[in-house]
Amino acid sequence: MCQHTPDCPAADDPACQAAVAVSAHPDQGWSLLCNGVLLFEDTGAMLPDGRSIAPRRLIGTVTA
Repeated sequence: MCQHTPDCPAADDPACQAAVAVSAHPDQGWSLLCNGVLLFEDTGAMLPDGRSIAPRRLIGTVTA
């Protein structure tokens, strides 16, 4: 699907979320990437084959 040079990562690549957004809907919280991945604002994603990628949550430490 990607028309960019160099090609964006494929949907099954571990770096698939680095692809270029071809349609962004920040008001709804999602973007469609050129590799067919739906990327959600919580960092979760849905792959074109229906599999999902869980959101990455950062757990910080509190220092006083």
